[in-house]
Amino acid sequence: MDAVEALERLGGIAPASALLALTTRRRVRTAVSNGLIRKAGRNRYVLPAADQARRAAVLCHGHITHLSAAMHWDWEVRVPPTRPQIAVPHGRPLPKVAAADVRRLPRSARTRGWATDPLTTVLQCARDLPFPDALAVADSALRHGDLTYDDLQRVRATSPRVRRVLLYADGRAANPFESTLRALAIECGLDVVPQYEIHARGLVVHPDLVDPIAGVAIEAESWEWHGKEKRAFESDCERYTALVVTGWRVLRFTWAEVMLNPDHVRACLRELYAELAAPFACRGLSQPDG
Repeated sequence: MDAVEALERLGGIAPASALLALTTRRRVRTAVSNGLIRKAGRNRYVLPAADQARRAAVLCHGHITHLSAAMHWDWEVRVPPTRPQIAVPHGRPLPKVAAADVRRLPRSARTRGWATDPLTTVLQCARDLPFPDALAVADSALRHGDLTYDDLQRVRATSPRVRRVLLYADGRAANPFESTLRALAIECGLDVVPQYEIHARGLVVHPDLVDPIAGVAIEAESWEWHGKEKRAFESDCERYTALVVTGWRVLRFTWAEVMLNPDHVRACLRELYAELAAPFACRGLSQPDG
């Protein structure tokens, strides 16, 4: 896989180990030498979008905002923005820049340097972006320790869109892929927990998402495993078998399914839960929550 495409799949920023699971060292070196990606610190690579956003902010006399601000804070995002997202404070003219997405900065927005501060970045994404994209940003902010769950819960949000993101944000999601899968499950009305601990046939496993009441485990099948070593593959099979034989329903979704065909994922989730609810309906019993 091309190094740029690999880094985009990883949320725009990733450690070398994750990037090399998708591409080769030669392709990474070529992309760096051509300025298509850059090295940010030791063993960490990023798309040049953050640098482009800073240049656009200087040109517009504004601040980096939304997904561009998330990448400025080194957070992984579901899909990196195609153009820098910039906001101009009140009192300054709103320039027309074809190479950037320019908007007005809300008076309540707080900034730090060239970007909106971490909390403002999360709130703006929660207000303006689709739920999966916004949740991925909030999860990344928590995962990197730039915000805490208490920070989010202290916000007095009036928008239902914002409240939902603040309620469900969880730093245990390993990457935007898992965040997006959880967002789709939440949109289907499911009550899922990231990295819930399950004991099965002597193994301790932590599926990406678990509904412990319904007995459902949902896995985001990472692209990093496609070329896995023999022992890792065997361990994965043992883990899957242990869950199934101990009574768990297991759904496994690929990156392409989650990111490119979310309707398919939602349909599978709804069909499974309809099947789980059917015996209760036949007996005239109330359905389990979720």
